[in-house]
Amino acid sequence: MDDFQRSEKQLKRVLDDINRVNRVLGGNAITKTAVAQLIRENPQDDYVIIDVGCADGAMLREIAMYCRKHTIKAHFVGIDLNAQAIQIARAASVDYPEISFLEQDIFKLNQEDLKCDILTTTLTTHHFTNQQLPSFFEQFARLARIGYINNDLHRSRLAYYLFKLFSLFFIKTETAKIDGLISIRKGFKKQDLLDFANNLPQMRHFIEWKWAFRYVWIMQPKRPTAQ
Repeated sequence: MDDFQRSEKQLKRVLDDINRVNRVLGGNAITKTAVAQLIRENPQDDYVIIDVGCADGAMLREIAMYCRKHTIKAHFVGIDLNAQAIQIARAASVDYPEISFLEQDIFKLNQEDLKCDILTTTLTTHHFTNQQLPSFFEQFARLARIGYINNDLHRSRLAYYLFKLFSLFFIKTETAKIDGLISIRKGFKKQDLLDFANNLPQMRHFIEWKWAFRYVWIMQPKRPTAQ
């Protein structure tokens, strides 16, 4: 998926497979629950929620539906470098005027360019190397006023073989099957995430394992303590 060079129609089929996996295994619910937690803990009139590596925007649509249901005023921005994915996302989100999409390099954004209360990444960070990731996490920490949520894979031999079995029944495209296995091999152990977190002492960190073989990492700016 990192260098997907096929048609928009083929990309949509692959993204549909990935979305099916997330629905069946509850992957998107992890991010949605974490967003809801940050909103409860940080009440304000409205929110700007940014999803980096948004693909077809499925994650943002789920969060938008949650906010509608709970009468939370929010605007959502999906950011991705893949122009085809952005086109698919816009077409799939025509009934969500509160969602917009940008084909954008996240490193070219700063807090003055685009307000951000909550920033999320879902199944995104494992696509980058351990040498690249510190810069990404530092940028996410700078941009997110309330907090940053990372939902990504637990690197596990058991997860690898369970996914092979799962894909026989629930995944149609060979690309999604192969990408899923590669992604699991590129996932994280908890200590990996703790090591990254230790490089961000200005943030508070919460890291927890979730089914099915995911880690959710919530980081928030440390607030001055009352004297």
